Amino acid sequence: MAKKASKQPKEVKLEDILFNCRDLLRGRAPMQDKRDLLLTLVFFKFVGDRFKERKEAIIEQYQDEPALAEILIEDSSSYGMDGIFYLKQECRWEYLIGVEPKLMAVAFDDAISTLDNEIATLKNALPKQIFTNTAIDANVLKSVVDEVDKIDKNKFQEKDLIGRVYEYFLQAFSINADKEEGEFYTPHSIVELIASLIEPFDGTIYDPCCGSGGMFVQSMKFIEAHGGNTKTVHVYGQEQEPATYRLAKMNLAVRGISYDLGDYAASTFTDDHHSDKKVDYIMANPPFNLKKWRTSDTLLDDYRWKGYGLPPESNANYAWILHMLSKLNPTNGVAGFLLANGALDDSDTLAIRQNLIEKDKVEAIIVLPREMFYSTDISVTLWILNNNKRGGMWHGRNLRNREKEILFVDLRTWSQNIYEKKYVKLTEEQIADVCKIYFDWQTLDTAGTPAKYEVPELYRSVGFEEIKSKNFSLVPSRYIEFVDRDTELDYETALSTAGEKVRELLTSQSENNKKLVDAFKVLGYDAE
Repeated sequence: MAKKASKQPKEVKLEDILFNCRDLLRGRAPMQDKRDLLLTLVFFKFVGDRFKERKEAIIEQYQDEPALAEILIEDSSSYGMDGIFYLKQECRWEYLIGVEPKLMAVAFDDAISTLDNEIATLKNALPKQIFTNTAIDANVLKSVVDEVDKIDKNKFQEKDLIGRVYEYFLQAFSINADKEEGEFYTPHSIVELIASLIEPFDGTIYDPCCGSGGMFVQSMKFIEAHGGNTKTVHVYGQEQEPATYRLAKMNLAVRGISYDLGDYAASTFTDDHHSDKKVDYIMANPPFNLKKWRTSDTLLDDYRWKGYGLPPESNANYAWILHMLSKLNPTNGVAGFLLANGALDDSDTLAIRQNLIEKDKVEAIIVLPREMFYSTDISVTLWILNNNKRGGMWHGRNLRNREKEILFVDLRTWSQNIYEKKYVKLTEEQIADVCKIYFDWQTLDTAGTPAKYEVPELYRSVGFEEIKSKNFSLVPSRYIEFVDRDTELDYETALSTAGEKVRELLTSQSENNKKLVDAFKVLGYDAE
């Protein structure tokens, strides 16, 4: 009798490992603590693996000189590139996972303290005492560590395994968090759209509310995909929420990205870490409709509002706009950022909006589909500001003069690509289509202004005078032609049909009422 074929072991998926980690911690700590603890473990795993790989590469390179190899592997100058850090013995993953369970929490917290004190780019990046403060059962922590240890970038053959893991946790916690906890995560396809439109190939990139650093990471991916050199790009940012600030530093440090997020978490408005900085590109997703942002009287006469007007205290949308504009390179700086749709036409910021349009700072307004964010279901707008609408060579394209024009794009119907049952994301093809609309508009007819650039229900180029006639509204639907499908109806037939349905409903209701009255009479009640 033939032997049965041995059952193949079930393939372990990355998402399964990460889900198991979350499941083990279910109900054992506040959400933010679980997030910080898991991401810290993943960080240790990856920096440990990278250290180990570099160490083994040194040993192989100097296999004929073992004594020299031993010296080099303990020399910190042999590391320090591409997010590879020299780690002392007590900070290495292979050491930490072998610690006795009841001592493991302290071992990880001690390792955090060592990294914080000895590696400048990791200063204040990791949460202090996160393992002992959460007081998770020693055996549970050991089980979580064992799960994280299963993550092997060679086994899973991921081009960017680190990015995958960080994105999984950020997305998972955002989906299950309330609005305040979920604000720091910007969906991947939106970040990709912004990067594709403003093309941060070189120079400096800034994000005044950088969250977990996702905008910066996607910028680097964009540069690599287009054959650029990420070493020539430097990123600057700021983040107010301490836990998210730490996460951003972890995220950027482990990828080897050159960054400056300031020495501590702080509000961009009241404690600007980069007050004298001018940058080439800005990518941002500020908190939507932030209230009570003007916490200091010194902001009443701030240099950032000069020439535009004081933003209202009730909503920070235009404070973000003017802050970012103040950071842009005055010659050719370009910014792509998200705002709630209310900023397109709210009355209390009309004067500021008028100044922005009259000074030709707004280049494009793109309304996105609904259900793209985990923390809100509203449709939001992507703004593009550009300090150079005069034209000339830019990223290999000969741009025409676009002064006194704004491109309006409405993508609200592009909601077919659903994931996680309800959330919408843009496909690569859709992102390419938006870029084509934008780039064609920038370059079309370089000898002058295109006579007409529009597709009904999708996009339209609009001149200053028309925008002025609409009281400086930036709502795309006020300029893009939308087909009134109601005009195609046969109103006489429609009204006749509707009237017939109403008569049927009334007749049915009358018959039911009569039956009810008869029933009451049987019971001896005078229902009338």
